[in-house]
Amino acid sequence: MTHDFYCDEVLNGKTQVNKVIETDRVLAYHHTRPFYEHHIVVIPKIHVQSFISEEEENNDSLLLELMKVIKRVAAEMTMKTGSSKIITNLGTYQDSKHFHWHVVSGEKVR
Repeated sequence: MTHDFYCDEVLNGKTQVNKVIETDRVLAYHHTRPFYEHHIVVIPKIHVQSFISEEEENNDSLLLELMKVIKRVAAEMTMKTGSSKIITNLGTYQDSKHFHWHVVSGEKVR
């Protein structure tokens, strides 16, 4: 796997995904290898390394759009399953070096 699965595979169309929500700058889709029964990934459609990285594009406008999509995904998941959890990883916890969020619910499947 590359260091940026999202740019190299998902956003380039090499890996097909089941989209949940898509805006001009944000994509939410069902995880290709879920860790939970319900597992959706939310990513910016441009490369930003992480939540705390300093790229010019990693700005309040992008964060607000991401949060609006995350809020909608989490609300829909909570209505469907009764709960949801929102996760982002940093540093060595972050396998793919592309800013992303996980919205999950249910039991761990791996």
